[in-house]
Amino acid sequence: MKNYLILFLTVSFFLITACDNKKPQAGNVVSLKINSNIEVIQFHSEHRCATCLKIEKLTKATLEKYFSGITFRLINVDDKENKEISEQFEAFGTSLYIYNTNTGQKKSLTDFAFMNVHNEEKYETEMKKIIEEFLNS
Repeated sequence: MKNYLILFLTVSFFLITACDNKKPQAGNVVSLKINSNIEVIQFHSEHRCATCLKIEKLTKATLEKYFSGITFRLINVDDKENKEISEQFEAFGTSLYIYNTNTGQKKSLTDFAFMNVHNEEKYETEMKKIIEEFLNS
């Protein structure tokens, strides 16, 4: 009888610990898997300033943290191969857009990016909110 009890307790222990039913801890990030044709596009000129580079860094970090599946594209407006898309978005220097390739809907994030690039926390929080609103529109 004692052997059965030990066996029962051992099996129970392994079953309980094998099932990872842990609740998310504070600070855990839930990345939304987006199965869509949403892109965030940053246009830039050949010579990039520190602000442009930081916009790229913060945008990529926000997308990686919260929105798995949204494509980030970096497009040089000075490259002749990018002339058509640059004209489509009326981008002739640093600018940032969120774009739905299915519907053609686009939203400029350029003013937002330049105004908030020096406050990383606000940039991330507001960028997340803007993208969520765009996805729900």
